[in-house]
Amino acid sequence: MTLASQCLQDHLAKDLVVIEVGPQTVIADHFLIATATSGTHLAALADALSEQLKGFVHHQEGDRHSSWILLDCGDVVIHLFLEEARSFYALERLWGDLAMWKVEDPSAEAVKTLP
Repeated sequence: MTLASQCLQDHLAKDLVVIEVGPQTVIADHFLIATATSGTHLAALADALSEQLKGFVHHQEGDRHSSWILLDCGDVVIHLFLEEARSFYALERLWGDLAMWKVEDPSAEAVKTLP
């Protein structure tokens, strides 16, 4: 999951969140959710992940004309949304009783700690 989240950060995805869904479902252990700023950005994120995770992406739903692209990587399912679709489907609210955390951009943290 670290490789996927780093790839998304490198390609400027917004609002990365991980939900530990394993206790409630057998489909995956974790969801990794991110927001794209446009349809082109959404497709670029999916393409970058597919390239970076070559051999780990078992299935993809959605395409460059979608507002939501899902990449099934076995134990981790990656959900890439346009902002409106993410608000509409509200996976964080749907799975809200499970452990979840934001993926912080390490470079942003480094900037915060500089004098």
